[in-house]
Amino acid sequence: MKSTLKKLLPFAVVGVMSGATTVGALQYFDHTSNNGDQSYFTKSSNVSFAGMNSAAVGDDFVKAAKTTVPAVVTIKNYQNRASSGGRASEQDLFDFFFGDPFGGGGRNQQRPKQQQAPDNMPSGMGSGVIISPDGYIISNNHVVAGASKLEVVLSNKKSYIATLVGTDPNTDISLLKIEEKGLPYLNFANSDNIEVGQWALAVGNPLGLNSTVTAGIISAKGRGIGILGAQGKAANPIESFIQTDAAINPGNSGGALVNTNGDLIGINSAIQSTTGYYQGYGFAVPANLARKIVEDIKKFGIVQRGFLGVTSVDLSDDQQIAAYNKQFKTNIKSGSGVYITGFGDSSGAQDAGLSKGDIITKIDATPVTDFADLSIAIGSKRPGDKVAVTYLRNGKENTTTVTLKDQKGGTSTRTKADLSVGEKIGADFEPLSDRFKTDYGLNSGVVAKNVSEGSEMAKIGVVDNYIVIEINGKPVNSQKDVEKILDKYSGNVQVKFVDEYGRIYTKGFKMP
Repeated sequence: MKSTLKKLLPFAVVGVMSGATTVGALQYFDHTSNNGDQSYFTKSSNVSFAGMNSAAVGDDFVKAAKTTVPAVVTIKNYQNRASSGGRASEQDLFDFFFGDPFGGGGRNQQRPKQQQAPDNMPSGMGSGVIISPDGYIISNNHVVAGASKLEVVLSNKKSYIATLVGTDPNTDISLLKIEEKGLPYLNFANSDNIEVGQWALAVGNPLGLNSTVTAGIISAKGRGIGILGAQGKAANPIESFIQTDAAINPGNSGGALVNTNGDLIGINSAIQSTTGYYQGYGFAVPANLARKIVEDIKKFGIVQRGFLGVTSVDLSDDQQIAAYNKQFKTNIKSGSGVYITGFGDSSGAQDAGLSKGDIITKIDATPVTDFADLSIAIGSKRPGDKVAVTYLRNGKENTTTVTLKDQKGGTSTRTKADLSVGEKIGADFEPLSDRFKTDYGLNSGVVAKNVSEGSEMAKIGVVDNYIVIEINGKPVNSQKDVEKILDKYSGNVQVKFVDEYGRIYTKGFKMP
């Protein structure tokens, strides 16, 4: 018996100590709760964090949350089942979230089988941020992609049908508008001034949980993760993301990343994850870039994008360097900056005297250490803007002034009225061979190419390699035929087309 007691005694002691600890903790929390402070960082605590009083940090979170939550909305994306063409996987609002954007094993993880939502149910949901009292809302392009109707729900549960003002797949930004006045809104902060290590709050509607606030820090700046180009939707992606460890999950897309003042420092876009859910890495479009995009859409109807007109190798990317050296039998060394490998047509950089082999190190005195730095420095400019480009040539530093151009070599801004028919409807067209027409019993037809995500053609279900037979009842056999029918045309457009299974559809849109 004594032997048994000796064996049990240590466990009894542990039990007593654990019980005492629990009682003490309960008494402590009861004592602090009686002080009337329910915040995570209690005012009675003298503990400091990173040189700051904890209560002050907690108060900052509360103030920022109270400012931000009313200005963050839920966006419901409704898609017409017929126009989606059964291609639900390509219309997945959260495609950015599932799998590893760095090419890891996440995309091989088994995912639930997707089912088309009924017409009266949204195909997906995301978040948005009110940026003006008269109802302008910024979100992600992938949140609104493929929508036939967009519903916006405020934090007070009031609901509106939104107008899609414009989108930009190259930055994953969209702009919506609801008809209301006196709305709460967020101010844009200067995202160039944020520092790694400072507090940040992510506000959105993750996993169906409305008005969720999570906190973390700025983990990194200027991250290029290759996700926009990898999705195949962005022809000239701009990636210079803010990285944060504030928890971001599906549904946070398009929501706010704010500082402790409640000012908007970024638009949450993506996470790095092997499971599709938060694992410590979140990415947001910087506020300065997002603001430039929505200002362009509001003022011009389209995004104004300036280009240097160079092809390049990122000297911080060893894989890119190795691939280039192998292909062209060169010996480029890794380092800091962007190495010029060539020039496009009507290149502003070439006009300014830059040469192949030059290494760009600064844009307007801002250091360029990698392609992400160069991407946002130039991508935030418009055609006709002048930038000071500092570069190394044979080890010597030089600076020249480059006038940026658009992709067509122009230096002036354009509006929707200046766009070609193909740009307006979001597709190019190639002639269909006579043999193909004969084999498939067609009297006319053109093959759709370069169909842009979110474009008018994409909305009615046309994708690359579908055959367009008629437009507004008239047969089309070339790009010129399409342009002739739609040039200066306004009103409803009827498109007759054939999908990959030979099924014929006639669908319509209003000419933008």
